[in-house]
Amino acid sequence: MNPRPDIWLVAIGLSLGPAVSNGLARFAYGLILPAMQTDLGWNYTQAGWLNTANASGYLVGALATLALIDRLGVRRLFTLGIFVTPLALLGSAGFADLWVQSCFRIAAGIAGAAIFISGGAMAAMLFRDNPGRNALAISVYFGGGGLGMIASGAAIPLYLDAFGAAQWPTAWLYLAVLSALAVVPAFLAVRRCPEPSTVQKGARQPLPLGSLALATVGYFLFAVGYIVYLTFLVAFMGEADAQAPLVAVAWTLLGLGVIVAPFLWRRLLARSFGGGALSLACLATGCATLLPLALPGAQLALILSVSLFGLSFFIAPTAMTNFARKNLDQALWGRAVAMFTTVFAAGQIVGPTAAGLISDSTGALSAGMAAAGFILLLGAAIAVLQRPLPRVLDPLA
Repeated sequence: MNPRPDIWLVAIGLSLGPAVSNGLARFAYGLILPAMQTDLGWNYTQAGWLNTANASGYLVGALATLALIDRLGVRRLFTLGIFVTPLALLGSAGFADLWVQSCFRIAAGIAGAAIFISGGAMAAMLFRDNPGRNALAISVYFGGGGLGMIASGAAIPLYLDAFGAAQWPTAWLYLAVLSALAVVPAFLAVRRCPEPSTVQKGARQPLPLGSLALATVGYFLFAVGYIVYLTFLVAFMGEADAQAPLVAVAWTLLGLGVIVAPFLWRRLLARSFGGGALSLACLATGCATLLPLALPGAQLALILSVSLFGLSFFIAPTAMTNFARKNLDQALWGRAVAMFTTVFAAGQIVGPTAAGLISDSTGALSAGMAAAGFILLLGAAIAVLQRPLPRVLDPLA
């Protein structure tokens, strides 16, 4: 029996959540970072700090969502986040001070966590009785981040190149407008999603943290490494004298990869019960990060790098949501995703500032990028050791 087509429309509507929270509110900072550095005189540590501030807000938001998800429900938390994010981006357009900017980046991070966690939990419920379609629905949800990346990457580099670094506030305003346009369709999709009916039962069940440890550590290392690539990619390309059209093409390829990835990874995600899918995502992103460093100045290596990275980096959160869905009771899905996102946020706090410090101390941005690549490979080695929880070893479970 084929699913009603409107269910897929709900999945697409939910995918506007990651488009806003990730593609616009988080990742697009990497496009604006070089202009802000030039206009405001920041070093790499200061530039990295602003993404660390966003990740700090993301951590606060994840912890708050973990505490509130059983009380308020996923639909209400998603709605709050999708309404707050455009306001936070608007604030980033209005102030040049690093610490005031940090406050708005923190606010965007808090709202983004509520969106990401709640939307992932709702996407996991759309086809709860069909593993194949469930994995695809989760992938479609996370693939929405690619829409935001394309919308920002196709315009911002060319705009800043044409009008100058001092126009970075207009770039933030553009992101705020795009995120505001997503509010209504995302809200309409949320209204059609069911709320978990076993919230109270789930609230009494503890998460089996020990059994999830290897996947959790691998996910933390993924977060540390991947965010460095997205934070400093455009600055790294600038050091290599890449022109604005190439930057726009590279960022657009990243976004296209995020959208295409669910269809390439669908079968593997459907068949993966342990840490295999996460491990492969870490391996692919690690290789993609190191590739342009191994072949400096080669445009083909850069294009291959962004293509591979785009096709794999959003698979990591997809894999973790899929892992929770297959290994835990439905009542624990929202809290498990919140816990994973908390760990993920902690990794994102470490990555940008650490890479900035390494780059400033060595005088080479490539040093920070290389460290991120090897951390991703370490995450792959740890995640592959994660086995399914005992309950899923029984095919009838």
